[in-house]
Amino acid sequence: MVGFLLRAAISALGLWVASELLQGMQFDSVAKLVLAAVVLGVVNAFVRPLAFILTLPVTIVTLGLFLLVLNAGMIALVARLVPGFTIASFWTAVGAALIVSLVSWAASSVIGPKGKVEMMSPRRRP
Repeated sequence: MVGFLLRAAISALGLWVASELLQGMQFDSVAKLVLAAVVLGVVNAFVRPLAFILTLPVTIVTLGLFLLVLNAGMIALVARLVPGFTIASFWTAVGAALIVSLVSWAASSVIGPKGKVEMMSPRRRP
């Protein structure tokens, strides 16, 4: 449960950064931002794997670039499900997907698989 909440917080951070950088994406309140992050976590856990399997041939042909469109679709789906979260266009959703992915990657590199901040240090050789 802690891992899900941590990932939801990371998603909320990514969505907030995207809403600050993109004019076509906005939230009515902080509560809507947090709700959108939780719903995005649920959508990514249940809907995205099915969508990934169904679009696997297109993903292979495009050498994985279609995953950006798939992520944009998941964010657009969340915008349809959460009142108070709006996205203006498909390209705004693509930009948001890119920003959320970059923020999630950066945050996940700091936070280890156990959900704790990990410090990397060089190993000493004897």
